[in-house]
Amino acid sequence: MIPLVLVVDDGSPDETARLAAKAGADVLRQAENRGKGAALRKGLQAAFDAGCEYAITMDGDGQHDPADLAQFVAAADGGEVDLVVGNRMAAPQSMPWLRRWVNRWMSRRISRLAGRPLPDTQCGYRLVRLSAWRELQLQTTGFEVESEMLLSFVAAGLRVEFVPVRTIYKTEQSKIHPVRDTIRWFRWWRQVKQSRRRG
Repeated sequence: MIPLVLVVDDGSPDETARLAAKAGADVLRQAENRGKGAALRKGLQAAFDAGCEYAITMDGDGQHDPADLAQFVAAADGGEVDLVVGNRMAAPQSMPWLRRWVNRWMSRRISRLAGRPLPDTQCGYRLVRLSAWRELQLQTTGFEVESEMLLSFVAAGLRVEFVPVRTIYKTEQSKIHPVRDTIRWFRWWRQVKQSRRRG
């Protein structure tokens, strides 16, 4: 039984808020689009304020299978893990080839910064220990939040695990802009890399 379902409507022009509320979710509305990082921060903070110990995040494009929720819960059973990330790369055949290539490219670079192999740094299907997340004070507002969160958890010495997940691609369109968001991620990655060299 899931005690609380939160949907962050990040300035969507469609029927997201109405349909989510009709399905029984608590909808958190943002009047204008502020980016994925800002939307995640709003949702995670709301879960923390509600007294939740963990939150499971899912992207809004329908690619995550709710049947995989049990794997995240099982990985966190015992209370020793702080972040559980879905790993789509265990069976990536269903992913479009460009997403697969970009994900592997990004994951290799984040793995080098982290000093450990991270098979899927871009998956938004995650279980987060909220008390640990609150201590990290993440700053990014866009899609680079996936990388920032993962790298921050590892750098803080927190326990991070991966579980294999199935990816569903139908007619839904990802909100990732392949050129703009990749360039933005690359700029963020270079800044992190340079700051670590100076430190």
